[in-house]
Amino acid sequence: MARLVDALRRDDPGALSLVSEEAGEVVGHVLFSRALLDAPRRLVAVQSLSPLAVAPRWQRRGIGSALVRAGLQRLDERGVPLVFLEGDPRYYSRLGFSPAGGQGFRKPSLRIPEGAFQVVKLSTFEPWMTGTFVYSDTFWEHDCVGLREGSDVS
Repeated sequence: MARLVDALRRDDPGALSLVSEEAGEVVGHVLFSRALLDAPRRLVAVQSLSPLAVAPRWQRRGIGSALVRAGLQRLDERGVPLVFLEGDPRYYSRLGFSPAGGQGFRKPSLRIPEGAFQVVKLSTFEPWMTGTFVYSDTFWEHDCVGLREGSDVS
């Protein structure tokens, strides 16, 4: 995961990286990086939320949720219209994300489970902004899109 984060930071110097610290120790981290939406009208600059991590002994304390909420607020202030992710809908639905497939968005890989492909619409979203989500090359180079055969979905 650290190699992906380093590569995303190199690829996108404007990536939004937030950390949570307790007693000088980093206990949580979230990264939002550039991506595209291939909409019929034009390409739209959007963001991808990945990865999100909280140290095991600090989980279930709201740290991850707080990081995501803070990041979404900052992205909304920057005028980002959409944020996409692959993740557990039970977790991310609490943070405003919903399945993207039924909202006019297409996933970039058939290996992404339907419910895992999610989106949150921010205040600059416009109804014409539909189409195919496109990850940055970094996700493909690190083979971090969707699940490979034998992956555990739970």
